[in-house]
Amino acid sequence: MLDVVKSRNIWFVASGIIIAAALLMAIFFGLNPGIDFRGGSLSEIKFEQQSPETSQIHEKIAGLDLGAVNIQKTDRGSYIIRSHELNQEQHGALKDKLTADFGNLNELKYESIGPTISGEVTRRAFYQLILVSLGILAYIAWAFRRVPRPLSSWWFGAAAIIALVHDLLIVIGVFALLGKLAQVEIDALFVTALLTVLGFSVHDTIIVFDRIRENLKKLTGETFSGVVSRSINQTLVRSINTSTTVVFVLVALLLFGGESIRYFVLALLIGVAVGTYSSIFIASPLLYVFHRKKLS
Repeated sequence: MLDVVKSRNIWFVASGIIIAAALLMAIFFGLNPGIDFRGGSLSEIKFEQQSPETSQIHEKIAGLDLGAVNIQKTDRGSYIIRSHELNQEQHGALKDKLTADFGNLNELKYESIGPTISGEVTRRAFYQLILVSLGILAYIAWAFRRVPRPLSSWWFGAAAIIALVHDLLIVIGVFALLGKLAQVEIDALFVTALLTVLGFSVHDTIIVFDRIRENLKKLTGETFSGVVSRSINQTLVRSINTSTTVVFVLVALLLFGGESIRYFVLALLIGVAVGTYSSIFIASPLLYVFHRKKLS
């Protein structure tokens, strides 16, 4: 049996080092805001003869040094191309390149656009994330209210929130590093990925916690450390199998899903892997730490 509680200090130190590195990268490098945060230029075009895939357009204009470009195909058969603010020369080069590769085109609209995610919206999203975390804490405390004393249901909620923050900080730190080294930009999809990771992490943690609660009633003669380790082992295969199936899908999307969702999928992939790890090696051992401090 894998005794996670006994080796808890190894996992705590490893996570502490990773979290410290993630925080340093986030502080010193910062996240590289994309078009959704900074605004830029919007062009709507329609080709007269061809109807290429958005991935083909991305491939053809990659050498124009336009930075991150977001391309969406509309129901009318036109394409909306959003990029950083383009000067006249860059705008002309973009149209010339598309014409040379895909034939004549009509530019239906060209304008400068503001950020779709303003500073105010970002601040509100941050506050909402705090409120959601408090809501999760309160809900888990209520759901586990019947755990036997001296355990407190609030410990379950606190451990889940700590694991959640652990996961989000690692994802943010990785993207801060990618922004510095590879100029990877964050957009609305990155925010969506963080919220998805939040839900996955809490879900996986609650599965382990629920088994701990059940075993506390069944294994009355066993120590709390033994109950936690046994519960982790009983849910370990399920957690790994569930996460593995998700990882397979995400890897396929990462390889074949196209440029527009690549970093969204990468954020999910990192979050799912870290969330599975934290639910087993961080959240559950934290319960034991809280329990031991209560008894000391």
